[in-house]
Amino acid sequence: MTAGSGSLRTPLCDRLGCDYPVILAGMGGVARAELAAAVANAGGFPTLGMVREAPSLIRSEIEAYRRLSDRPFAVNLIPAATDPGLLHRQIEICLSMEVAIFSFFWDVLPEAIARVKAAGALVLHQVGTLPAAREAEAAGADVLIAQGQDAGGHVHGRSPTFDLLRSVLDTTALPVVASGGIGSGKALARALTLGAQGVQCGTAFLATEESFAHDYHKQRIVTARGADTVLTDGFVLNWPMGSAVRVLRNSVTEAFGPTLMGHDPERIAREVIAYDGPTPRLRQSTDSPLRTTSGALEQMPLYCGTGADDIDAIVPAAQRLSVLCAEARAQLVSDRHSPPAGRS
Repeated sequence: MTAGSGSLRTPLCDRLGCDYPVILAGMGGVARAELAAAVANAGGFPTLGMVREAPSLIRSEIEAYRRLSDRPFAVNLIPAATDPGLLHRQIEICLSMEVAIFSFFWDVLPEAIARVKAAGALVLHQVGTLPAAREAEAAGADVLIAQGQDAGGHVHGRSPTFDLLRSVLDTTALPVVASGGIGSGKALARALTLGAQGVQCGTAFLATEESFAHDYHKQRIVTARGADTVLTDGFVLNWPMGSAVRVLRNSVTEAFGPTLMGHDPERIAREVIAYDGPTPRLRQSTDSPLRTTSGALEQMPLYCGTGADDIDAIVPAAQRLSVLCAEARAQLVSDRHSPPAGRS
């Protein structure tokens, strides 16, 4: 892509087999076959969020996706937050079903990257810090996703998205994707102008018709603004201690007061507040409300990035992608015809 040309196509599009450089984030529980296929068929690149899911569900979601779309896709796994035995089985089922692209996140586990690379797969690795970016590249990652603290859900670093993007671009020749707080075409255009080969969006696609998130979660995003989010490690049950998430403020975060960080999972009461079918969900767990969830939804983590400022309706995923790309094209053309900014 030539910055300012109005074109959105980048080399990453050719590598992933998509039309637009917009990746659906592998949101656990939310990015299932229906949403992934909707993004893919509209020209974006889809990721199935299979974080710590049973191999049987991974199989059924891949099968469902392939009934809905014949376009390439990735499966998102989080090796560092998954029991090693389960991770082995997850990768095994993916490889047996000829998954060609994997998306990893959190701490870099070189052995997981090596295993899928040995099978010929492409690896996208999301990182939150510059050291992690270097580790992922050294371990064999093909694409780096630079996730800033503006992102909703689990956040590994503490740098603003575009600050981290610049730092990673300065240290690698790999394709780099920007992630975190990107809910508008202007943000997509800015990322491309800075040198990113694409963006990854979570919140923007969570609030769509095809998302597997509960309608309550979607509506809260629509009425929220970025300032309504907080970064906390208080929703930590079933994840490593200190794992921070960006969520919408609710009664649980308000009860934390100023102590948003420093929560010890061993000192949190295991209180059931909701159910997914027969499966109980605990207060302060990382489980967000899904279509199948009933109970105290307001007390659950409502993942949301600062890009909520740009989300004002629940729409089909294809429409969200189309608007995002149209805005980005318009911004790039506008930038092209604007006089250069003066030096400060």
